[in-house]
Amino acid sequence: MEIIHFLLISSLLFSISRAESTGSVIFIDSYTHQFLRTRSSNDVSQSESMLLPEVGAAVSVLLGFPPSVTLSAAGSSKLNEVLIPNPFDRPRAVFMLEVIGVDDPLVVDPQNGLFHKALKCSVGLGSRKADIELPDEEEVSIISLNEPLRDYIEEEINDLASWLGGSYVPDSSKSLHGVLTIPLESGDNVNLDLSKEVHREFASKLFALSHSIRKAIETHEDLSKTLHRPAELIMGSFDGIKALQEQDGAEGFNKQGMRLLFTTLSKIFDSMQTAYKGQIVGVIVFNEASQPESKTMMNVIATSRPSPRWLEGTKGQTKTTLAAQVLVRRTLAWVTGIVLLIATLLGVYFLLNMPLTRDTLLYSNVKID
Repeated sequence: MEIIHFLLISSLLFSISRAESTGSVIFIDSYTHQFLRTRSSNDVSQSESMLLPEVGAAVSVLLGFPPSVTLSAAGSSKLNEVLIPNPFDRPRAVFMLEVIGVDDPLVVDPQNGLFHKALKCSVGLGSRKADIELPDEEEVSIISLNEPLRDYIEEEINDLASWLGGSYVPDSSKSLHGVLTIPLESGDNVNLDLSKEVHREFASKLFALSHSIRKAIETHEDLSKTLHRPAELIMGSFDGIKALQEQDGAEGFNKQGMRLLFTTLSKIFDSMQTAYKGQIVGVIVFNEASQPESKTMMNVIATSRPSPRWLEGTKGQTKTTLAAQVLVRRTLAWVTGIVLLIATLLGVYFLLNMPLTRDTLLYSNVKID
């Protein structure tokens, strides 16, 4: 009996710990436009907590679409504390990334310039998943950043090193086993020895992320040339930090890997700001523990909306109901047509039989007796 009580208490404590697990989210405003509310540094450290559905609703609003109808009044109030209330000034482009393996980025690298003007909130991860409700594909373009890993040639490694302001020293004895050196904003350098499996896997995930960003920018350039440019959601996840924590031999490299990731994200957002001309906002969700059933916490749902010009029938309508609707529409059309025809004929009749001196438009100067 005592064993049963112990198991019940353990399961209860485990469920409570899962329900109370938290992460964080940072909203990065545009460098040239203000789409988010500003807060002081004291407000950032004492920011309000949000739920995952509220983060998804904020993304929908930033894209120019209304939030979910299931959003509570408290959730709407939190959105009002994060977003500028002007509904006609939205970026219509959001860069959203989930970073797995990090709970609070300010603890790891508080001096990173990416977080200086960011709006940070803690996020309750009890639901473990949330939906972002968006219209159909014609109104929004969803660009995935989850590119599959592949082998990279040394020329691509050199391009990444140059893009991040670093360098790459190849190994003359074996290809793709050189040392990649990336400078951080703090002045320190991070050395990735690609001959080590831990460093090589982490570097490959950085390569995949940067390559996906470049493809997203190219897609944006193509979309910007279209007559009706849709909203753009660039989203994905990065689990390189979590992979470091789960591998042997990565002790002491976890924090360096996090700082290197933040430096890369800062460079990525700078590039996207230039490409999008400031019409983009960054939303980065940090989750210390990954989900076993899914790689991402945010799920996109496309909801088709009915046209305002037509009265669409529901799925449960019968043939009799549809026939009645058709009869009513035809009756209204015939009655309206007959009324307009009679009014036209009467107007022509009275116009032809009107005394000339009564037509004040043609004979405005004629004195009427």
